[in-house]
Amino acid sequence: MQLFTKRSWYTRSDSDRGRSFGYGLVARLVNALVGVLMLSSVQAHASDPKIVLALGDSLTAGYGLAQPDAFPVQLQAALISAGENVTVVNGGVSGDTSAGGRTRLEWLLLSPVDAVIVELGANDGLRGLDPGQTRDNIEWILATLKERAIPALLSGMLAPPNLGEDYGAEFNTIYPDLAHKYDVVLDPFFLEGAAAIPALNQGDGIHPNADGVAIIVKRMLPKVRDLLKRTKQDD
Repeated sequence: MQLFTKRSWYTRSDSDRGRSFGYGLVARLVNALVGVLMLSSVQAHASDPKIVLALGDSLTAGYGLAQPDAFPVQLQAALISAGENVTVVNGGVSGDTSAGGRTRLEWLLLSPVDAVIVELGANDGLRGLDPGQTRDNIEWILATLKERAIPALLSGMLAPPNLGEDYGAEFNTIYPDLAHKYDVVLDPFFLEGAAAIPALNQGDGIHPNADGVAIIVKRMLPKVRDLLKRTKQDD
């Protein structure tokens, strides 16, 4: 960027030339300094990490785990190891339903967010809540994110088999249907790879232990990187 206009000085006296040379040197130094500052600003902006909000329930919050073992923390570490510049924010609340996540979303979006992982519905299924309401809540979340041009990854859940085939059929179609409708990245089943494996779960048989979370993170990593590709690029 040229902040000063060059002026002809070769027809002037030696003293004038000296003064002009001094002014020209100062101008060059100022221009160089401004350029360095602008470049530093751009580089600092480019180095800002992408912010990924993990909106979920106890599976996201890290119920029963030490904080370093929680899903958001392990996911962030895996992404950084893969070369991504990212911060994963833990937006999980133990016991939360899809309705609870819907209620909290607006507040969570008061802070800058580049992408959102939506992991909700497990407690809806465990409580046998109306799948139609679960669908409405998750659809509202995805519609809100689309309206704000925030890309999302929808991580699904499967209904407990004891609720019957009809309930399961209605519940289990929520995630693929909405992922297709809103063109979001789909992870069909959050617990895939860890569910029903005692060595990968805590004593309740529901919540994954640290090793189980590591399996989930490894499986989801390519999908989350796909999500990051959908975020707005820095200018």
